[in-house]
Amino acid sequence: MKLLVTGASGFLGQYVVAQALRQGHHVRALVRPSSTQNSLPWSNHPALELVGVDLRQMQGLVEVLDTIDAVIHLAAVKAGDFQSQLEGTVSTTENLLEAMVKANRRRLIGISTFSVFDYLHIHSGDIIDEESPIESNPSQRDGYAQTKLMQEQLYRDFAQNQGGQVTILRPGMVYGRDNLWNAHLGAQLGDNLWLRIGNHATIPLTYVENCAEAIVAAAQSDQVIGETINIVDDDLPSQQTYAHQLMKRMDFPPRTIPINWTVMQLVANTAWAINSYLLNGKAKLPGILVPAKLQARFKPLRYSNTRAKHQLNWTPRYSLDTALDRSCSPMELRTVPHQTPPVIEELN
Repeated sequence: MKLLVTGASGFLGQYVVAQALRQGHHVRALVRPSSTQNSLPWSNHPALELVGVDLRQMQGLVEVLDTIDAVIHLAAVKAGDFQSQLEGTVSTTENLLEAMVKANRRRLIGISTFSVFDYLHIHSGDIIDEESPIESNPSQRDGYAQTKLMQEQLYRDFAQNQGGQVTILRPGMVYGRDNLWNAHLGAQLGDNLWLRIGNHATIPLTYVENCAEAIVAAAQSDQVIGETINIVDDDLPSQQTYAHQLMKRMDFPPRTIPINWTVMQLVANTAWAINSYLLNGKAKLPGILVPAKLQARFKPLRYSNTRAKHQLNWTPRYSLDTALDRSCSPMELRTVPHQTPPVIEELN
């Protein structure tokens, strides 16, 4: 197959490109024109075409889709103000889908996120799966959740109105090298200080290489057209387990201040009530004091990857221990010898 991968220079995108090349696909990798393209580990692979295109503009998008069999759309903006995220996630997706219609390309793997679920109205201990409710009040969530909800709707509109052959994948918290200490553990208070919120909630992790394998498997399967699939690993750790495993591998682990989950909920609910009823909602509260945002990160829940296993014929290759060992070891890029073209074996 010939795959177009947007956001190819991003954290997850680099591994998706590597996995697609490993599977023998030809890849047209879209990166921002400002990206340092020669620094990408697979930039000289003979089955790769590297293209600098700004998805915020239509110029060149139709041409980029020529001869493409399927599009893996990873490009999104996760930080910054709402307008930046709207342009970088929603507007770019609108442009890509318009270009796909013009180029008569229909197969799309749209990458979403666990952030779209309605955590405030899901009960503690419930299982998050593909049938779990989607956020019903996006205005109470952060810009990332809001724009990813809009993006999912664009994917569905493309399928319904333009005959798009769409698979929506929702990875959990993707972790790996340089992306290990994550928002499910707490809130950063300083350069090396974190407020640890809770200990026993399960973290919906997916190791970046496991996730990349699932994404490429979806692109290879017509059986998952029209499906929405959650991507999380097996044997998910608690906050306490993950933090312990991570800290023992870190030379300089952050200092932490622990706070009980029940106490944190009480603090957030009180702050929200005071702001709502006494201050008319005018105070700009930090995310951990907004109940909908707090529960999206720390609520004790369970998570299912049953659909991903059955429909993608996918099993996470790497366990938590192995994934953390790979993420904390010296970085290497190996190729399988005596094959033409060379196949990328590992991108640690």
